[in-house]
Amino acid sequence: MTKEPRTHIGAPTPDELREQVEHTRDELGRTVEALAAKADIKTQAKEKTAAVKEQAAEKTALVADQIRVQTQQAAQLVKDTTPDPVLHKAGQVATVVRANRTPLLVVGAALVVLLLVRRGRSRR
Repeated sequence: MTKEPRTHIGAPTPDELREQVEHTRDELGRTVEALAAKADIKTQAKEKTAAVKEQAAEKTALVADQIRVQTQQAAQLVKDTTPDPVLHKAGQVATVVRANRTPLLVVGAALVVLLLVRRGRSRR
């Protein structure tokens, strides 16, 4: 049962028998654990789900990085091809809009209401 060749002929000693029994128990324990792991479908499904989630997260991060890079490239292209006076004027407009959000929101809401009322009247 042991893999080591015996150096003497005869019945094994009690220590040798204990060693063989312990070795056999260890092997049997590993075999039982391996079989239990194969039979545990719920754990296998959880592990597979976790692996798929990890792959999806990695791919999502990769795609997000690619989109970010492409967006930066497009913004740089627009910046490079747009004349400076237009960029300057756009910056001024953005500053004015940020400073006056409330009046612009009121005007926008009034415009939406006006369009909805006009649309409702045209259907009658």
